[in-house]
Amino acid sequence: MTENRTEISELGEFGLISRINDKNIIRNKSTIKAIGDDAAVIDCGSQVQVVSTDFLVEGVHFDLTYTPLKHLGFKCIAVNVSDIAAMNAIPEQVTVSIAVSNRVSVEAIDELYEGIKSACEAYNVDLVGGDTTTSTSGLIISVTAIGKGDKDSITYRNTAKTDQVICVTGDLGGAYIGLQLLEREKSVFMADSTMQPQLDKFPYPVQRLLKPDARMDIIHELKELGVKPTSMIDVSDGLASEIMHLCTQSKIGAKIFDEQLPIDDEVKMAALDLNLDPTTAALNGGEDYELLFTVTQEDFEKIKKMPDILPIGITTKKEDGVLIVTPSGRAYQLEAQGWKHF
Repeated sequence: MTENRTEISELGEFGLISRINDKNIIRNKSTIKAIGDDAAVIDCGSQVQVVSTDFLVEGVHFDLTYTPLKHLGFKCIAVNVSDIAAMNAIPEQVTVSIAVSNRVSVEAIDELYEGIKSACEAYNVDLVGGDTTTSTSGLIISVTAIGKGDKDSITYRNTAKTDQVICVTGDLGGAYIGLQLLEREKSVFMADSTMQPQLDKFPYPVQRLLKPDARMDIIHELKELGVKPTSMIDVSDGLASEIMHLCTQSKIGAKIFDEQLPIDDEVKMAALDLNLDPTTAALNGGEDYELLFTVTQEDFEKIKKMPDILPIGITTKKEDGVLIVTPSGRAYQLEAQGWKHF
């Protein structure tokens, strides 16, 4: 008798998460939100606690050939803080667990934790614990971030409505272009070790990949203006993928305007140097860790002059689909082609 076997790649990351969640039973009233958002939400009385966990695995999420350990330490905290920001909450603590092989020295661990401590200082969070163990397959880092927020201020992915403004912070596509630049220089170096990397021409996209910044500044600014997004998610797997998540969970459609996508000029130039389309990078690149959110028309009036928040579209009815509109006015179905974990 042949045993049935389904490859994980057939389900993909979100199919696998959905399969796990289908069999997940919530037993405690204190669990407000479990699997399915940027962080879990737990009732703590007058406030809620938000908790998020992420892995960074060598050879999958980073390459130590060109990733400074100090930058990696900063990044592993930043990407978790970004999840807390996406819930419209404030991070307070982190735990860091690492698995290391025997090729990693004490000095290397010191450098990694310099970056971790630098990020903790930048985001005003405390490193409160973790675990260490050995690894037979490179460096593995797992971070759990813990934050707090008022019950009525937490923002989810499934609460957007039609006729709302879709906004994104910062600029997009830089991390993906930075990755392509580093991979190109790595290939040159592997072919001829006497060649030195040529990265001075495009420092910004390289920085976007190696040391991303969680947008807690935006969260604080929105709170000061009295604006609560109607839905929110961080851009980790690519803008198109995140838009699809918001639309699917909120049961709405969307219309995104191609010419409104924020792409840095240096990123555009680097993309052209690599013979890549900047718009494709912005839509599908991932690892930008900007915030994608929706707001009411009234609240948009309060934030429309903020230089680091840009409107890129509007929410529509579910039956209208998720569309991207070209400058000529032609509309196409948006397809998510971002990072695939399996």
